[in-house]
Amino acid sequence: MPVQKVRYAVIAALCALIATATCAQAIAADDMTKGNDSRRIKFYRNPMGLPDTSPVPKKDSMGMDYIPVYDDDDAGDGTVKISSGKIQKTGVRSERVEKRVLNAPVRVPGTIQLDERRVSIVSFRFEGFIEQVANVTTGQHVHKGQPLMRVYSPALSSASAEYLSALSAKADAVGSQGMKGARRRLENLGMPEKAIADLERNREISLSIPWLAPQDGEILDRAAVNGMRAAPGDMLFRIADHQIIWVLADIAERDLALISIGQRAGVRPRAYPDRIFSGEVALIYPHLNAQTRTARIRIELPNPDGLLRPDMYADVEIATGADAPVLTVSDSAVIDSGERRVVLLDKGDGRFEPRAVKLGRRGDGRVEIKEGVTENDKVVVSANFLIDAESNLKAALQGFDSGDGPQ
Repeated sequence: MPVQKVRYAVIAALCALIATATCAQAIAADDMTKGNDSRRIKFYRNPMGLPDTSPVPKKDSMGMDYIPVYDDDDAGDGTVKISSGKIQKTGVRSERVEKRVLNAPVRVPGTIQLDERRVSIVSFRFEGFIEQVANVTTGQHVHKGQPLMRVYSPALSSASAEYLSALSAKADAVGSQGMKGARRRLENLGMPEKAIADLERNREISLSIPWLAPQDGEILDRAAVNGMRAAPGDMLFRIADHQIIWVLADIAERDLALISIGQRAGVRPRAYPDRIFSGEVALIYPHLNAQTRTARIRIELPNPDGLLRPDMYADVEIATGADAPVLTVSDSAVIDSGERRVVLLDKGDGRFEPRAVKLGRRGDGRVEIKEGVTENDKVVVSANFLIDAESNLKAALQGFDSGDGPQ
């Protein structure tokens, strides 16, 4: 080919390249000013959130279009701007911060037990013989002072005779002192006051004396039988008063700070699911169960009808909420990463501001906000994770643009 023709072909190719480049620049400039929007496009960012920007439209390695970033997306006040179309597509929804009485009940299973202060053992302080047991059986209710059995004891007979002699010689001071000593011996042997009064009145020593119930209650155990010999300290009857009972419940370690003595508690026995008995937290036991990571509490409640029986299962609900209203938001409004707790304030016109908050109690699907927001602030309760991701991406891009990002 002649040199002249080759030169013309090269010049024509260069013109075509220049024309193509000029056209591309024009299109890019037009996109920068328009970008299918009246706003000016600053740059295009990676659709996957990588620290990569482009001054012109492009695609990533997966064929996804880079996303335009506009001038007014960055207000310089820590907010993030979301277009109205994106807000509608992602379902962003906001609610106002409200003052409410926050009910945060702690619900745990429990068991009903006897009040150990209302249990008595009937035994002798001497060696004796049971002549006859009264018509009382296990499970039967007895009243204080009701005869349980008739008892004969040589020790009681000897002490009674000594007391009668002292009563006869009480005219002088020595006799009066001896009478007091003889009576004290009968008391030390545990002789019922009624039997001592009968001895003083009748001045006769009975072969056997009635032994009385020390308290009201139900007979839990009866070991006494007719004619048996009883040694000092032998358990003959065990009596328990069921008018006041205990409910023992195990509280998880994480909820222990919510429990305090005097709090009201509702107890629903599983035998009577339609009834709730009301009591108070009387004691928080001073030790923790290392295996279950729970602490035991004791609730005391009246049992006048005797419906509550030891070893019954019950469901316990302890009201731990404050009586005064507190600032609350929906649980879904809080973004908790473990290291930070944030809500997104809705500033209007598609602008959202991340705000660090300090949380309090939870309950009824809401959480108390102790610091960070005020009443009537609007916070995002739906799709807030998407906005938070957009905010984090914006901060990363700003750091990248300023040279603080990865090189």
